[in-house]
Formats: sequence, C-alpha cells, structure tokens
Amino acid sequence: MNTLSMLWAVVLKELRQTIRDKRMMALLVAAPCVQLVLFGNAVQLDVDKVPTVLVDQDQSDDSREHARRMYSDGTLSAVVPSGDPLRMLETGEAAAALYIPRDFARDHARRHQPRVQMVLDGSDPNRANVAASAVAAHLQNENDPRHQLGVESRVLFNPALSTSIYMVPGVSAMLLLLVTTVVSSMGLARERERGTLEQIQVTPLPGYVLILGKIIPFAAIGLLDFALAMVVGAYGFDMPMRGSFALLLLATTLYLTNTLGAGLLIASLSSSQQQAFMGGFLFMLPAALLSGIMTPVRSMPSWLSPVTVVNPLRHYAEILRAVLLRGANASDLAFQLGALAVLGVVICGFAGLKFRQQQG
Repeated sequence: MNTLSMLWAVVLKELRQTIRDKRMMALLVAAPCVQLVLFGNAVQLDVDKVPTVLVDQDQSDDSREHARRMYSDGTLSAVVPSGDPLRMLETGEAAAALYIPRDFARDHARRHQPRVQMVLDGSDPNRANVAASAVAAHLQNENDPRHQLGVESRVLFNPALSTSIYMVPGVSAMLLLLVTTVVSSMGLARERERGTLEQIQVTPLPGYVLILGKIIPFAAIGLLDFALAMVVGAYGFDMPMRGSFALLLLATTLYLTNTLGAGLLIASLSSSQQQAFMGGFLFMLPAALLSGIMTPVRSMPSWLSPVTVVNPLRHYAEILRAVLLRGANASDLAFQLGALAVLGVVICGFAGLKFRQQQG
C-alpha cells in the first residue's frame, strides 16, 4: 500500500467516525451558524485611541492649536502620515483622516464658519462613530458661537455604520478557532482514552501520514464552516465581498494550519477529553481577548499589545475585515499573511514533534 492510499484510508476512517457522531456534527456545522447570528446581532463595542491622520493644509498656529485640542483627550490617536491619507484608510494604518482646509485661520478670525472634513473608515462603525463624535464635540464646544466651526463627515466602506458587518468576520474567525482547535483536540483525546489511537500507532503507518489523516477531515470541515459563515454573512447581514475570494481562501488555509496544529499539540499534551477541553478553552480565551475582535489592539496597554503579534486569530480577523470590507489585496496584508505562515510552521512543527515522541 502506497503512502497516498494509507493517508486516504485514515482520512475516510476519521470522516466516517465524525459523521456518525450526531452531537459532533451539530457542534461542527449547526452551532457555528447559530452563534454567528447571535454574536453578529448582540455584540456592541466601546473604543478609544482611534488612529487618526491629520492633513493640515493651513499650517497656521490656529489650525495646529485646534488639532492639538482634538487629540488631547485620548479619543483620537495621532498617526504620522505615510502617504495618501485615503490609502492609509484602505490599508488600515488609520481609521480616520482629518482635513483642515487652507485659509482656516483667516476665516476663523473673520468670524466666518470654516469647516473641517472627516473621512472615516466605516468598516468599523463603532470606531467611526467615536471619531466623528469626538471631533464634533470639540468643534461645538467653541466658546464664541459666532466662531463655531463646522465638520463635514464622509464614511468609507460602511456608509450605514452597521455594527453587524463589522462583527461577522471577527466572529467567523473565532468560531473557526473553536471548531478546529477544541473539537479536534477532544477527538484525538477521545481516541487515546478508548485505546484506538494506540492501536493505529502500532501499525506500519508513517507518523506524518497518521497526523495528516487525523487533521485533514477537520480542515475540510473548517473550510465548510468558512463557506457557511460567508453565506450567512452575505445573506443574513448584507456583508460585502469587496476583495478576492482566492485571497480569503489562502488566508483561511494558513489559519487552519495554526488552529489544527494547536489542536494536535493540546491533544498530545492531554490524557483525557476533559484535559483537552480545558486546554482548548485556555488557548481560545486569551486568543479571543487579544485578537482585536472585541476591542481594538491599539486600545490595549502598551506592554500587552506586542503579545498579540503571536496570536493567529488577530491576523486572520484583520485579513477577513480588510478583504471583505475594504477590498484589500495581498500586498496590503503581507505582514498578516506572513505571520500566519510563520506561526503555522512553528505550531505544526512543535505539535508534530510531540505527537511523534508519544508514538515512539
């Protein structure tokens, strides 16, 4: 029997075992759809430190003073311009762009009503509302009502500022983590409890064939859940698809190498399903909290935000939101894609090593 035939036999065995377990299938397929609908409608966010790029076309003392005041309360966080401000919104470097027009100081001194313009990234509606409200509050608090300034806002990517289409990609990433990490680790731990894993390990199957045979069915189910999430998001929440589906598929594949590798590692370190469940929970909870799904990474303490770089969930959620809502391309997301690839190799390599050590 050649290697491909052995791998196919293990995959078929895993698929049959999973499909026969009705509770497992409900957890893998039905539960993610239900949770996606619930989370997409129920979760609301509060944020600060909104990354804002300033375009001061007046360059006067008056314009700089107004800009300083708008940044002073911490709601807005200054971002150094690195090119076209609109491009910075597309790549996610900034969430808002504030334009102060020429002759701002002159019009203000003449008691005209100078107007500043805000361009907002509507792919995160809560953050866009926070930025717009902060600027509007500053301008309306001018002491002299005759000098009161005006603001014109323009929202990109999500003009209706719908929270749901912002939440759906993040929740989809979190549900994939649940399905592929926790369920796969518990499945492998169950086989160890029943003794079937040891029976397979004494066969002439190469270690890598056994590992691939165990994780490929869960990878296929993960891709199915990804497709279901996209369908539910599109038809249930009017979530747009502005970027490349092929890029999303690539990112999902890289993400699954991380989550399935984590599941294999947890199973290798567990001797029972209860231990695997607790290990999966302890992995999933900090991953979700440090992903930026609930609160932006920029709002986290400065000592904590660097830790999120090693969190696959953060990078995958950023890719989903950028591709779906802003139409980002591969070059815009090179860092996130590279991080997923590197983390996947490290996690899978370590998990495979632990699994082979147990096999030996």
